[in-house]
Amino acid sequence: MYKLEIELKRGHNLAVRDRGGSSDPYVKFKLAGKEVFRSKTIHKNLNPVWDEKTTLIMDCLSDPLYVKVFDYDFGLQDDFMGSAYLYLESLEQQRTIPVTLVLTDSQHPDQDLGNLELAVTLTPKDSPIEERRDSTVRIYTQSMRLSELHRKSQLWRGIVSIALIEGRNLIPMDPNGLSDPYVKFRLGPQKYRKIQERSGHNINIVQCLLSSCQLDLSTLSKEQTHHLELALEESRGYVVLLVTLTASAHVSIADLSVTPLDDPQERREILKRYSFSNWRDVGIVQVKVMRAEGLMAADVTGKSDPFCVLELINDRLQTHTVYKNLNPEWNKVFTFNVKDIHSVLEVTVFDEDRDRSADFLGKVAIPLLHIRNGEQKSYVLKNKELTGPTKGVIYLEIDVIYNTFKAALKTGVPAEQKYIEEEPKVSKQLLQQNFNRVKRCIMVLISYGTFINSCFEWESAQRSIVSFVLFVVVVWNFELYMLPLALLLLLVWNYFFSSSRETADESEPKGFMGKLYAIQDVFISVQSALDDVASYGERIKNTGNWTVPFLSWLAITALCSATVLLYLVPLRYLVLAWGVNKFTKKLRDPYMIDNNELLDFLSRVPSDVQVVGNS
Repeated sequence: MYKLEIELKRGHNLAVRDRGGSSDPYVKFKLAGKEVFRSKTIHKNLNPVWDEKTTLIMDCLSDPLYVKVFDYDFGLQDDFMGSAYLYLESLEQQRTIPVTLVLTDSQHPDQDLGNLELAVTLTPKDSPIEERRDSTVRIYTQSMRLSELHRKSQLWRGIVSIALIEGRNLIPMDPNGLSDPYVKFRLGPQKYRKIQERSGHNINIVQCLLSSCQLDLSTLSKEQTHHLELALEESRGYVVLLVTLTASAHVSIADLSVTPLDDPQERREILKRYSFSNWRDVGIVQVKVMRAEGLMAADVTGKSDPFCVLELINDRLQTHTVYKNLNPEWNKVFTFNVKDIHSVLEVTVFDEDRDRSADFLGKVAIPLLHIRNGEQKSYVLKNKELTGPTKGVIYLEIDVIYNTFKAALKTGVPAEQKYIEEEPKVSKQLLQQNFNRVKRCIMVLISYGTFINSCFEWESAQRSIVSFVLFVVVVWNFELYMLPLALLLLLVWNYFFSSSRETADESEPKGFMGKLYAIQDVFISVQSALDDVASYGERIKNTGNWTVPFLSWLAITALCSATVLLYLVPLRYLVLAWGVNKFTKKLRDPYMIDNNELLDFLSRVPSDVQVVGNS
């Protein structure tokens, strides 16, 4: 067994692959056809400095190390910049050797593509040098942990909100003298719209095939909107946009070796941090993303390249990608500041694809108030709509610490708006689901109304007598404090005696015809409900505008009588008289049909459709 330590230092005079006369190079190492290392991307630099190290373990030296350089293009296929082979059998062992690799392209053998500088150390695993290195590696790791934490952690300081307004005086690219322009935004190495803001970073605005420009964010003041007109390179026009820098809570990524909430002293300091001196945040949530199992195969090879994205309102972090694996292990710790304890933590697993957007593999949504601290739990991945399971599970361990009093006060203020949301789409299934939800709510109200009406109808003598006595006592002794008291008693009753707090999910209709009839029923019901609402609204309007003078005079008579009664008789007595009449109506006339006088009156007033039809 051999241990190969490689330090990727820098590149010299690399090939130009972008229109601006530069490139965004990164390096891949392959051994026996398998990718074993990938460097970070250095943007807009033909002489990049990486200073990255990697260690490979191998059992033979016959396979050369294949080194390839690419130019990173967001959303497009990365451009090849050259390659070289490092033949391991020719290396002198047990000492560090500087190596210069000349990059070549088999398609263009005469083209100068530059070179790479490496430092390589090849050591047998059982050599004395390797034993001495192994004995000091733990001490080295311990001393480097704190400094490495700042390099490995990703700290978000704010949100960059960009409104793209227009382009001006762009150059024509089509034969008809026009162009079909679109714009891409890029901030450093970030690929997602949730942008990592660091001091001195520029945002690159790329006008595809036309031109580009840069905006230095450090020159913009925060918490205000800037109207900017940016000139494209080579005098190829302008882009107009609005840019706002908004402060955001600190969020971070670290390895499992750095877990703030696992240290008792650090935990106490965090609790002090979220005391009443800091009103912006109510607490902190720490998420350990362990691993996933049984993921969906998204590639033609039967594997996937999964990575995780964690979102808490507008804070967004992601893990590294584990290539060619359906059971990946990430072992990362994510930390978010909690602004609203009622927020939902969303964890989404994607499959990375270099030549197109990432494929969705599964998602879980976890309300912060449902989390049990310190419990490692497996979550079944669901589809995008979170309505059903998909393939795979993910293992998470979550801790939430928050100030209860501050969380309660924050409940009464508007919730933070989420900046990145998918546009709503027309969906017959979603329409049917929302209709069923409204229908269930209405059925609950109808069931309460049916219960109350059964007391008036004396379907159960014992229940009607108790209801009548309770009504008289409450109305006669009514005070305003009884309203919140009644709601309080209802909540307490449901807490102790509610059989289930889960929402019943109606089964989906099976088969094409079943779904067709279900959608048809939804449309008919919505159509009828809209007709009823519009009709009653028009009838109320037509009563006031004297469409039928007889009914308008009748309404005036009723309103005058009500005004006199309310002026002369206390409201308590009127409500008591109304209740006694409702309770005794069935006793006085068992065959009387129950009715609502107001609805009966409105049914006589024509709607606008009836007015047009009768004219």
